[in-house]
Order: sequence, then structure tokens, then C-alpha cells
Amino acid sequence: MQNFSFSSELDLENFLKNKKFKKIFILCGKKSYVASGAKKILSRYLKNKITKHYFKHLPYPEISELKKIIISLRKFSPNLIIAVGGGSVLDYAKMANTLEITENLDKQIVNYSYPIMKKLSLLVAIPTTAGSGAEVTSNAVIYVKKIKYSIESEMIKPDYFFLIPKLVISGSKKIKSSAGFDVIAQAIESLISKKSNSKSIGYAKKSLNVSLKYYLNYLKKPNLENTSAMCFAANLSGKAISISKTTAPHATSYPFTSLYNISHGHAVSLTFEKFLKFNFINYKKANCNFDLNLRYKSIFRILGVRDIIELENFFIEIKKRAKLEDNFKKLKINLNSNIDRLVDDINLLRLQNNPIDLNKKDIKTILLKSN
Repeated sequence: MQNFSFSSELDLENFLKNKKFKKIFILCGKKSYVASGAKKILSRYLKNKITKHYFKHLPYPEISELKKIIISLRKFSPNLIIAVGGGSVLDYAKMANTLEITENLDKQIVNYSYPIMKKLSLLVAIPTTAGSGAEVTSNAVIYVKKIKYSIESEMIKPDYFFLIPKLVISGSKKIKSSAGFDVIAQAIESLISKKSNSKSIGYAKKSLNVSLKYYLNYLKKPNLENTSAMCFAANLSGKAISISKTTAPHATSYPFTSLYNISHGHAVSLTFEKFLKFNFINYKKANCNFDLNLRYKSIFRILGVRDIIELENFFIEIKKRAKLEDNFKKLKINLNSNIDRLVDDINLLRLQNNPIDLNKKDIKTILLKSN
């Protein structure tokens, strides 16, 4: 087994033995908490603690549920928050720990003028999916009226995280496929983001080298080695995008999640290679402080492809093998009749990080070519 560095149950047990953690708030998904084995582990270590559980109900983070979590959290007033679950659970915890409910919270989030307060409590993140790397990112996703917004601040980062692969290995193939693709997409988008720098590039390249090697085997025959590898790759891609942020494929993915309930990584995959191709074809129009053509050549080398056509086919084949459907008709998405709504709901903040400036006409063209 390759030498990856991970937390053990003993590390978690020793951490939770701290006598100052008398009241612990646990935020989790009801099904995943049990299925992952997290309930069994935590119940063993929290016997002498006062605990309160909040079970996430909605498939993706919405402002209505965030408010309920904030109220429940502040009423309980814990010494420690444990967020155990996928990216949505971790994002909820990051926001609830630092935001207060104000009369105009919805409007403040929409206008990116949200009030980041001091942390209510220490926050521990325990991911049960190998995907977003939310345990190390300085942003969190929230939907207001089905439109995605981001809360961004170094303050919202979890104080501690524990990567325990045995909590990830039992996830469904559908969850693994979607989350694992997100790992790859985040790393590649980070490499071409306007905000990328030498540090984010290092994290992204290291993440890609691991995820590309293990992703498909992780789906086909999950074991501790490939699960550990994907957790490691997810953590690295999270560190990369926490610096660089994501680009057009992520910006365009969110309406597919909010309107059609397509899981996040799957939604990103729908347009991924199309936007990569668009950016490359138009690299001479790049609005960034690095040579986009050279950055793509670096990506070609990592993927083992010669040109943009081979890159496009590379991801078409990966999606096929991962069973990530990208036929809109099979997904019951009528692009022709819903194109305006999809484009209007795109996250503009993430779109601004794309190396080539995009307008609505460009996005419509790219989406309709995918139809």
C-alpha cells in the first residue's frame, strides 16, 4: 500500500477525550451517519459527553435549513462542533459556526455582504466522501431561491479535520463517481484559474497525479488503498481551489443541481470537457497573468494526451467508465426550453475566474452543442 498519511480512530478518540469538550453538537446526514460507520465510532467515544445531533434534510445547502441549524446550534451552545458527512454537511457547519441570523441574511448573502462573526465553537470536519475537500476550504456553498452563492472567509475553515478512509469506503458507487470526478475537475480548473499561483499549482498537480491513477479502480473495486488515495487527492484539490477558486464548469454546474437534483460532481461533468476545449481554442484571448497555452500543455502531460481533442475524448471515456451520464435527453433535461433559466442561474463569481471571458451567448452556445 502506498504511504498516505491519515488519521486513525485512536487519533479521533484521543482528541475527543479532552475534558473541555463537554457539550458536542454533531451535524450529519441521517443515512450517511449510520451507513458510513460514523455513528458507531462516535457513539463509542462520546458516552460521557452531552451531545446534540442535527440531521441534514435537504440534498444541497439551502438558506432555510441553514437558519434552522444556526438557531439549533446557538441554543445548544456547544464547546465543539463535529461535522461528519459530505460537502453539504461540512459547508453547513462552516457557515452555521460563523454566521448569525439577521433580518436581511438572505439579501446579505445575495449581495456578498454577509456578516462573518467570530466562531461560536471549535469545528472538526470528518468527511465521509472523497470529493470537495471542504474540510480545508475557505468557502462554503449556499443556495438562495435555487441560485448558488458562496460564503468566503478564512474564518470559516474547520479548526481540525480527520481523514478516516474506512468512513468513505462504504459509500455508494453513484456517490463515489460524482464526488471523485469533482476531485479531478477541481484540480484541473484550479490549474487554469485566473487566481492560480505556484502553491495552488503544486497542490493541483499532486492531486491529479493521485486521482487519475486511482479513480476508476476506486469505483470498480474499492479498498483501503484506493479509498485512502482518493481522500488524499480530494484534500489536495480542496487546498488548491481554496487558493485559486474554480472556473466555468463549476459555475455552470449549480443550476443543474438546484433545478434537476443532479449531484454536484456529476453536474460539473456535464460541461467539463466542453469548457476546457472552449478555453483552449480561445487561449490567445486569455485574460490572465500566465501563458494559458503552456498551462494546457502541462495538463496534457499529466493526462498523457497529445492535444485538446485527445483531452476531450479522455474525459468522455472517463465519464462513460464511471457511469456519469452526460446525455441531457436521458437525464430528462430539455435544454432548448430551459436554456435561459439555466444561464440566468449561473454563479457569476466563479465565472469570473475563468481564463477566457464568457458572456451568456458563449455559454448558451456551449450548452446547446452538448445537447
